[in-house]
Amino acid sequence: MEAGLSHSMEDGTNPPKPLDAGALFVLKSKGSWWHCAYHLTTSIVSPAILSLPFALSLLGWVGGVFFLTMTALVTFYSYNLLSVVLEHHAQLGQRQLRFRDMATDILGPGWGRYLVGPIQIGLCYGTVIAGVLIGGQSLKFIYLLSRPNGTMQLYQFVIISGVLMLVLVQIPSFHSLRHINLVSLVLCLSFCASATAGSIYIGHSKTAPVKSYSVHGSVEHRLFGALNAISIIATTYGNGVIPEIQATIAPPVKGKMFKGLCVCYAVVLTTFFSVAISGYWAFGNQAKGTVLANFMVDEKALLPSWVLLMTNVFTLLQVSAVSLVYLQPTNEVLEQKFADPKIDQFAVRNVMPRLVFRSFSVVIATTLAAMLPFFGDINAVLGAFGFIPLDFILPMIFYNVTFKPKQSLIFWGNTLLAILFSALGALAAISSIRQIILDANTYRLFANI
Repeated sequence: MEAGLSHSMEDGTNPPKPLDAGALFVLKSKGSWWHCAYHLTTSIVSPAILSLPFALSLLGWVGGVFFLTMTALVTFYSYNLLSVVLEHHAQLGQRQLRFRDMATDILGPGWGRYLVGPIQIGLCYGTVIAGVLIGGQSLKFIYLLSRPNGTMQLYQFVIISGVLMLVLVQIPSFHSLRHINLVSLVLCLSFCASATAGSIYIGHSKTAPVKSYSVHGSVEHRLFGALNAISIIATTYGNGVIPEIQATIAPPVKGKMFKGLCVCYAVVLTTFFSVAISGYWAFGNQAKGTVLANFMVDEKALLPSWVLLMTNVFTLLQVSAVSLVYLQPTNEVLEQKFADPKIDQFAVRNVMPRLVFRSFSVVIATTLAAMLPFFGDINAVLGAFGFIPLDFILPMIFYNVTFKPKQSLIFWGNTLLAILFSALGALAAISSIRQIILDANTYRLFANI
């Protein structure tokens, strides 16, 4: 019971609330700020950053670098706002462990149950589906390097990727991922270094493509392209699990999240800008959806095979860690519904439901990833409806409602940011849905892309 009480015993003036099984077993508060940094880095720096050169190709140098920089500043600020609000409630003896807890306590029960909770679960589960798909694509790429005329289909590799997740998802708690996420931090630096070096090598080689940095197309095409690019950048910087990550920190939590964010953003700035700028410099407006696709032309590699193999192995391993992080909200809900907090976490009564329901959630995610290999378009919609509200709008609202700094600069700044990103989110959602409509005739279940 002491582990359960530690969640809410800060300096609190209120008696601690009893914890449900989800909070008690999945969101254990035992970590340090270093562990927090590992979780944050894994949740933000993922293979999605390999799409940043493509985003820059839709915005050009000035617009691309501007939005890349602005989004970094805004997300760092908004994540710190969330942390400050969480620390404030912890000091009152009301430690909030989940995003929906924040919405319930600050805005009211309906917000947590019917809006923030479903948005977060949908967003995180969508990210898991995308992660399993990316893992399958990396496996297929590795396979084709060794057997260029191989006949295995993409869905077979997606299933293999899903089997790996089926094993890893049984890791009991978020805190238990700290060592995996440290390895993930090293892996993200590795695949970003490989992608950056590959872009620079090709850009200087004799086979370098003709570079053009102009944004082509009609006004309508350029406008929707720019909105898509903003959605891609916002999604790439997105997190969606800040409260759950802070919940893993052992009390007292004050100041620890800020240290973790500083380490995380040192990695973020190093990787995001190096991959985005080198990729766009090397390929210009020919940059593809992922910069790794530019490393092959007419099925011929522009880099040594060992470099491509190494990069895809790094990507496969790191995206597995990312998927594990984004499975935690689902795991927590399942644990809350089906586990008994009054008995040991590893009692048969709790282990069997955990094994069955976590496995079932991964099987569903793997099936959807295999069926919908065009999930990138759908994920863009999830990003517009998920990451932008959770990471760019709600932190400002939570802070203003909690501290009520009316007539102050921070109040009006937060209000302005919330309004601005609400408008951008709406436009990005329209643009993403439009892209699905345009691409709909190319969709095919279990396609071998």
